[in-house]
Amino acid sequence: MNEVYGPIIRDGLWKNNPALVQLLGLCPLLAVSNTTINGLGLGLATTLTLVASNGLVSLLRKQIPDEARLPVFVMIIASIVTAIELSMNAWFHELYLILGIFIPLIVTNCAITGRAEAFAARNPVGPAIVDGLMMGIGFTAVLVLLGAMRELIGQGTILSEAHLMFGEGARNLSIVLFEHYRGFLMVLLPPGAFIGLGLIVALKNVIDARQKAKQAKLTSTEAVPANA
Repeated sequence: MNEVYGPIIRDGLWKNNPALVQLLGLCPLLAVSNTTINGLGLGLATTLTLVASNGLVSLLRKQIPDEARLPVFVMIIASIVTAIELSMNAWFHELYLILGIFIPLIVTNCAITGRAEAFAARNPVGPAIVDGLMMGIGFTAVLVLLGAMRELIGQGTILSEAHLMFGEGARNLSIVLFEHYRGFLMVLLPPGAFIGLGLIVALKNVIDARQKAKQAKLTSTEAVPANA
């Protein structure tokens, strides 16, 4: 079990993260990640789409002819996104209005179509659903982290407007870290998103490089007695 799902989990969360490694779906990631709640809302919608589309594509993969697979994948994804969009409009209307066009644009997210083509169409339902879930969680984590960074630096708060997702009782979740903070407008604009994402990608690359160096050192240390 671990041999099947372990690599899928590691790929989705870190090694092949769609936002940090594949660099797919950057348009919504950079456009709506100006607050933590906005990033979380779009991330959850994308995760649900990935899980549902991967599961359906895997379930129907033997019935879909090769020459029509991409149009069929897009139709499946579009149907799922439409259902999610209508649900958000009904249950999270204010957040739906803020996210706007970027909810239906999930249909065109290359990360979702790419996972359907590269993984779900070639694997059983179980691994396909786990792959969609892990890729979605990895994407959401980057959205939330980037949103928290931009919100903190841009307006000095964390979890502002939490009630848009969690209801009126969540208004107290909003934390003001800097009183009388005048804000940093550039961080809330698209250039701030590019800079923030670049810093996160750079941090991941540093961590990966250190892990590789540590592993190489351990390997060389273990090899010395064997050659002696």
